[in-house]
Parts: sequence; C-alpha cells; structure tokens
Amino acid sequence: MLFTGTYEHTVDEKQRLAIPSEIRSQWSDSEDGGAFFAVPWPGGLLRLYTETHFRKLASSRSLTLTPDEDEAELQATLFGMARRLEMDKAGRVRLTDDHLTLAGLTKEVVLVGAGDRLEIRDRAEWKASVADRLNQLPELIRRINARKQPDHRG
Repeated sequence: MLFTGTYEHTVDEKQRLAIPSEIRSQWSDSEDGGAFFAVPWPGGLLRLYTETHFRKLASSRSLTLTPDEDEAELQATLFGMARRLEMDKAGRVRLTDDHLTLAGLTKEVVLVGAGDRLEIRDRAEWKASVADRLNQLPELIRRINARKQPDHRG
C-alpha cells in the first residue's frame, strides 16, 4: 500500500487512534495483512507498517543465530520495541503507553503518509515544520542523489 497525505487526528482517552477512512478503503487483508506494526523512531514519532510489508522488511535482513554485536543490538531494539496493532471494527488502533512515552506524543497528532509507511507525529511540531521542510526539499534531494552516485575517486 502506498501511503500519502497528512491527516490530523486525536488519540482518545483509551489511547485509540482512528485510521482515516481513505486509507481503510484501500486496505486489503490479503495484500496488507490483518494489522499494522508500530515501531518507535528517534525524533518523536511512531512508524506504522502494514503487517505484510513489515514481515517482508524483517525477512529481508539476514537473521542468524550468531549475529555480531551491532546486529544483535539492532534486532533487539527494532523487534523488541515493535508492536502489532490490530484495527478494531471502527478502524482504530490502540497505541501502547510505552510507544506514546518513547515518542513523546500526546493526544494531538498527525498521520503522515511516507510512502511505504504512516508516521504518527506531534501535530503542533509537524505544522511548525512544514514550511521549512518544503524549503529544504531541494537540498535533501541533492544529498540523496549524491549518495546514489558511484564514487569515482581512485
């Protein structure tokens, strides 16, 4: 599923977040799975991946019984903090206390479509950053394109 757009939402008193109907209408259990996987991320956000995409990304890593120290730490952090979130009949997911605390999120949030995922961010911070994000876009594109170029230094 391709996630685009920005949606302002409120986390209710039971820590439920409504997934927008525009997204739910495109959801296919057979293609996307039966849930989201939520992963807290630095910078005060939660990343939501469809179950199918999360499993695909997880299986693309070379998991081994003998990972080196860095790989073992990465696995423990990413998989240890990931949570499977099923949507209820009203299209809501229940966010966990630890995720909300780690991300520093309160009731006022925004869901940001980020291509292969949704990101849950603080609404006020997002709104305050939109103009700067747009202005920085050309430089961001330049840096990403520079990383993709092969290094021709001898």
